[in-house]
Amino acid sequence: MAESAKYMPVNNGGGTLVSEFKFTKIFSFTTKRTRAFAYVFIAVFVAFTVFLAFNPSQNPSSPWFSNIFAASSFRIPSRSSSSAQPNSNSTVSSDSSDSSTGSQFSSIVSYFSPSNSSQSAQNSTVSASNSSITVSGSGSANNSAPTVRNEPRIARNQTRGEGVRDKVEDLKVNHTTTSFQSASKQTNQTRPVVQETVKNATRNGDKSSSETPKLVPENGNKSRNSSSSTSVNKGGNSQGIADLVKNLTNCNLFDGEWVRDESYPLYKPGSCSLIDEQFNCLTNGRPDKGFQMLKWKPKACTLPRLDGSHMLQMLKGKRLVFVGDSLNRNMWESLVCILRNSVKDQSKVYEASGKHHFKTDPSYSFVFKEYNCTVEFFVAPFIVRESETKDKNGTKKETLRLDLIGTSADQYKTADIVVFNTGHWWTHEKTAKGKDYYQEGSHVYNELNVLEAFRKAMTTWGRWVDANINPSKTLVFFRGYSASHFRGGRWNSGGQCDNEVEPIKNTTYLSQYPDKMMVLEKILKGMKTHISYLNITRLTDFRKDGHPSVYRKRHYTEEERRHPLIFQDCSHWCLPGVPDSWNEILYAELLAKEYQNQQQKN
Repeated sequence: MAESAKYMPVNNGGGTLVSEFKFTKIFSFTTKRTRAFAYVFIAVFVAFTVFLAFNPSQNPSSPWFSNIFAASSFRIPSRSSSSAQPNSNSTVSSDSSDSSTGSQFSSIVSYFSPSNSSQSAQNSTVSASNSSITVSGSGSANNSAPTVRNEPRIARNQTRGEGVRDKVEDLKVNHTTTSFQSASKQTNQTRPVVQETVKNATRNGDKSSSETPKLVPENGNKSRNSSSSTSVNKGGNSQGIADLVKNLTNCNLFDGEWVRDESYPLYKPGSCSLIDEQFNCLTNGRPDKGFQMLKWKPKACTLPRLDGSHMLQMLKGKRLVFVGDSLNRNMWESLVCILRNSVKDQSKVYEASGKHHFKTDPSYSFVFKEYNCTVEFFVAPFIVRESETKDKNGTKKETLRLDLIGTSADQYKTADIVVFNTGHWWTHEKTAKGKDYYQEGSHVYNELNVLEAFRKAMTTWGRWVDANINPSKTLVFFRGYSASHFRGGRWNSGGQCDNEVEPIKNTTYLSQYPDKMMVLEKILKGMKTHISYLNITRLTDFRKDGHPSVYRKRHYTEEERRHPLIFQDCSHWCLPGVPDSWNEILYAELLAKEYQNQQQKN
């Protein structure tokens, strides 16, 4: 003060002189009126400013003092923070600084335009949240959610208007956090589905399952992960599975085409010692393998790949029985191999009586000990009973009792699932001619048309099913006629099918639908018990390449060596091969039944 006072002039009264400080030197106005107006304006401005300084506005959007002196407006980015994390914090800090300056201008405008203030606050909130998402989204999907600052943007000593501002800040924080939680949740939900699907594909022999398979297959037929090799995912996307199974219930599984799928067959050739020599074509020397890499693809839906582990879970504590001729034995052996291949300890899968060959005995039963279930086969080529009677001379002769079910019926009528078939033995010479062969009661027909005999037999079977099988416990299937491909003769007259390596592709070369199957369909419609008809006739008709032909035996007799083309098998199928697809259709039908039961319970 001493230094400053030394240069200051002093008046007689001891006060500071102001004569030298005149407003006229600052404002050089030409007229008195203009000068007076300026003085009044300055006085009013100073008074208004002092008033607001001591009476801050309660409006949170006010541009005066309450917001001007807010701590967030003057927040300075920390250099140490930005240098520590140059890729994230520095960007956010600079953005915050810029937005603070810009927000003051918008607040002033909104103060004089109250109708727009709410919308401005919302836009500011959305902009802040979007800015946060963009910064975080630039990293990988595994990045954790960013740290959200919860401190308010209002000075700590300010109390008025905190309620509204806190709500705005909470909205910003919650919006940002929810967005990241949703993204994280979506990522976490996706991973188990993919992992489980890959795991299923691996269990089913898909060697290139490291790629992400699709849940709902398409029509591809080249990749090992092609759509056609989709498995049902037990632990993944339940809605996707439900949609897949729902489509099966409204789909004609038997109208389609064969597509190449290199993820097939369902089990490695030569890995199943249970296959009879008659069906073991590769072991018997067949050189081509393409016939094993074909999958049946319905036109209107996707046929899921047969998951052996899942099917065993469905069969837990149950009996699945095949009843019919050697074509059902073909299907039965196929399913046993598929299911056995999915069991880790195969020593716990065995034939109940210790049998290793399946052509001579009347019945067989494979036990899956871990699942307490059995997959059985009963020999019944006509389903109705084969019998004997005596003629007038007392000589015994074979007959077919069209009025009696087969003798093994009581053994399988309480099974949980029964798959019937018949057809091929009705084409043999004795049945085709029908002379002194068909019997009802004590009457033996001198001659009876084979189609009429078939109708009588199937009527007997239908009545037995309605009377003896409980549909609430037992599912009944009837597998249709499997096409043969003899050319140049019949099965016992030099018919051939060797050197066939491709399916029929032109449908004009397919056979007419068998009359016997049309008879069967009429009978099925008249039954009280619901029968699921596995109409595999057309899909087998394409597969002229799938028969054992000359590869039905490993060792031939001397006569067979001299005439190898006479003894060809163009009725049965190589395994792995076509019957695997029949079992995939059976699996799809069981899935659909299971889905319908769950829907009814719900």
